Amino acid sequence: MEHIFRGVHTALITPFTSTGAVDIGAFKRLVEFQIESGIDGLVPCGTTGESSTLSHDEHDRVIALTVQYADGRVPVIAGTGSNATHEAIQLSQHAEQSGVDAVLLVNPYYVKPTQKGLYHHFKAIAESVSIPCIPYNIKSRSGVNLENDTLHQLMSEHDNIVGVKEASGDLEQMKKLIKLSHDQFYILCGDDNMTVDLIEAGGNGVVSVGANLIPGKMKEMVHSALDGHLEKARELEEKLMPFFKACFVETNPIPIKTAMAMKGWCQEVFRLPMCTVSSEENYNVIRDAVSAMKIPGADSYA
Repeated sequence: MEHIFRGVHTALITPFTSTGAVDIGAFKRLVEFQIESGIDGLVPCGTTGESSTLSHDEHDRVIALTVQYADGRVPVIAGTGSNATHEAIQLSQHAEQSGVDAVLLVNPYYVKPTQKGLYHHFKAIAESVSIPCIPYNIKSRSGVNLENDTLHQLMSEHDNIVGVKEASGDLEQMKKLIKLSHDQFYILCGDDNMTVDLIEAGGNGVVSVGANLIPGKMKEMVHSALDGHLEKARELEEKLMPFFKACFVETNPIPIKTAMAMKGWCQEVFRLPMCTVSSEENYNVIRDAVSAMKIPGADSYA
């Protein structure tokens, strides 16, 4: 398992057809594009994959299809978190049965548990499966921060809690966590625009939104940083920063899915309450950022 979680792991979008069904053909093509572009891993059914609006059957199917399409070529880290512990256990066990390499477990959202509640939540899930578990700390969307002391207790007591996706936006918190962590605990950035900063501090990579459209560019930036070529990584980061910012001009995954639709990878279709871009101004920001990338569309991908 050494280094399996290092590098760039794409938080995959879930394409939908014009009638709102999961677009299996578009999803398969996206997975192939990612792998052929050299991405380090795939993360289906996370926030970017609109997991909150997928049915349980769809959620399970998308994960199983990712494993099937990846065919062992890259690790699959399946998003199986929930605000209800029993539901997260059910999703995680199904993902394990499907053959994923690890599960990504978002903080329970809406209920705002205490640190004790968070500890027992992640503990119960980790004990229900035998594969690696990666908590996903994102206070802005879950309403609660997974504190370093809680995470340190979890990693110390459970060998299969092997890392964290850190999207707190607090670099100082991440740096303190790095000091608390052991060598086989992986700290992955949850924000593309903070990735180089985290790697410079000792982090291991990123679960990336932008990599849906620019996997090759993300890999070049991240691996430059991981290999110690920080000057090159910073130069690449500067070029990509307008795109990173455009990806969050509205709630994720609206901008990245819109960008992907512009390049022919999917249709610009969401499930309510997610919807299309709310203003022409924001649409133009996304369009201009995509245009500046000077990347070919899906039609040129073979």
